[in-house]
Amino acid sequence: MKALKYIIFLLLIIVIGLAIYIAVQPNSYEVERSKTIKAPISVVYNNVIDFKNWEAWNSWKEEHPEIEISLPQKTSGVGGSYSWTQDGDIGTMKTIAAATNDSIVQEMQFSDFPKSDVVWHFTANDDGSTTVNWRISGKDLPFGFKAFATLMGGMEKQIGPHYERGLELLDEQIQKDMKRYSVTLDGVTQHSGGFYLYNTTSCKMSNFKEKMQEMLPKVGGYAISNNIRFAGAPFVLYHKWDEANDAVMFSCGVPTSSKITTNEPEILTGKLESFKAVKVTLKGDYENLKEAWEKGMAYIAENNLELIEEGPMLESYLTDPTSQPNPADWVTEIFLAVK
Repeated sequence: MKALKYIIFLLLIIVIGLAIYIAVQPNSYEVERSKTIKAPISVVYNNVIDFKNWEAWNSWKEEHPEIEISLPQKTSGVGGSYSWTQDGDIGTMKTIAAATNDSIVQEMQFSDFPKSDVVWHFTANDDGSTTVNWRISGKDLPFGFKAFATLMGGMEKQIGPHYERGLELLDEQIQKDMKRYSVTLDGVTQHSGGFYLYNTTSCKMSNFKEKMQEMLPKVGGYAISNNIRFAGAPFVLYHKWDEANDAVMFSCGVPTSSKITTNEPEILTGKLESFKAVKVTLKGDYENLKEAWEKGMAYIAENNLELIEEGPMLESYLTDPTSQPNPADWVTEIFLAVK
């Protein structure tokens, strides 16, 4: 009996000691993680600002597939929200402030725990990547919350690994999303032709991309600086494509509504006559253009059409990458002249 009293007394001391330890714990917490993602800042921001994308990189959902996620009508931007249910407890997350391509402020409530503030910061880097900073914090924590956090090893232990994994999954999802593409065979059509401004060159095929990225802005810039309106999408017109000799000759052009007399020797005026063509549409990164060309050539062979070897072969770029930085959204039309 005496031993039992000592045990109860010892347990009481432990409980009191634990209560004192919990009581003196900080009344606030903050957990923060960062990751650099190889993607333009607007691509990363646009993913995070819309809650309908979150399930794909939600590390809690990955660990507990039984979590049920509910999406309301508005999921994106300020006022957007989502909710989830786990073991009968309900959680909600709502965006309360946002600065495009810079920051997002959200409020999280789970069960009867106090609300937490969630803040995202996005920083564009010189190499085209984006550094993402994800932080959660809470203050004025009641004793019960501090007791739960303490017994579970602290908020850093509870949240930190999930934020690290969540950022990894976000990176993976964005890389996957940017690689999405489709090739559509539109069949035989008639290209309208028309006047255009252009510059032209020849180079090794390995240097084509660099040359094209240098030349197309020059001809487009000339048109803009001289108040010449585009009559269509900028394009590349191929004159010679010789893989055996690693050589390509091409022109970069912008369509105009009429013949333009230029005052710069490198910028010329041309006219493309209307021609019959097989049209192929690529939606996705330009790295998939080779596949689109191959499918166009295969279509010509399968349908007993005859390619005009010296005829127009062009790529028309309907999307401006500066305004649509996600390669998955780029649209390119290929026209292959046939008899």
